[in-house]
Amino acid sequence: MEKVLLISPEKCVGCGSCELACSLAKESEFRPSLARVTVYRFEAGANVPMTCQQCDDAPCIGVCKTGALSRDDNNVVQVDASKCIGCRMCVMACPFGNMSYHWEENTAIKCDQCDGNPYCVEFCPTKALDYVPADAISLQKKKEFSAKFAKMVQEVSE
Repeated sequence: MEKVLLISPEKCVGCGSCELACSLAKESEFRPSLARVTVYRFEAGANVPMTCQQCDDAPCIGVCKTGALSRDDNNVVQVDASKCIGCRMCVMACPFGNMSYHWEENTAIKCDQCDGNPYCVEFCPTKALDYVPADAISLQKKKEFSAKFAKMVQEVSE
């Protein structure tokens, strides 16, 4: 069954455990700049963990001219590093800013949900991240969070 990563920012304390777990799992080192999850820390004390929202229309896939981005059998957008030419168009196209670039490997990187066992979820001490079946309720919560985050970012940038 398809699953989604749900984010509850009200539970996040900004500890960065999710970033460290991710970078260790993906890069074998504690290097948050290479994590596929980022905790945004706002001055008002709000901490918001963010990762790929697996957009229905996925603009990152649409701008990739080499076919390096595609969906897997679980509907998760994946990066095929062997096809990525490092143009960073997908990074620029992400409406949430959740794609990154690995400067040493010259390839785009993003959350791949750790093949169904996201380490960020496993190591979050406050359970601000959860990996749940993609039913109507969880999908609605995910969409509400995405809209709320987009509004928050817009207010901060104004």
